[in-house]
Amino acid sequence: MKVPPELVPRCPVCGKPMAMNLRADDTFVQDGGWHAAARRYENFIQRHKDCAVIYLELGVGMNTPGIIKYNFWQQVRRNPNASYVCINRRQAYAPGEIGGRSICLDADIGAVLSKL
Repeated sequence: MKVPPELVPRCPVCGKPMAMNLRADDTFVQDGGWHAAARRYENFIQRHKDCAVIYLELGVGMNTPGIIKYNFWQQVRRNPNASYVCINRRQAYAPGEIGGRSICLDADIGAVLSKL
């Protein structure tokens, strides 16, 4: 499970190894595309705030739970017509307040999806 150094992309300016755009420090980039996607998501939330919606979470861990996990839990808590489905090995759970409208599968995502 090691990546050969020659396959790691390098910055064209400074030559240092590139990294994924993760909300881990002050280098996270929120460009026009990011803001457009955020607006699309907010529009979806507003249009469907009272509708029957399934918030499907696939493999979201606890690195940045505020982006997806906590947001999904809040949407389900606010909307009595919404449900939460989580498929995640060793991290499939939901808060008790939405437990009755949640399905949490502690399993491999690929295996579960292939059975559907």
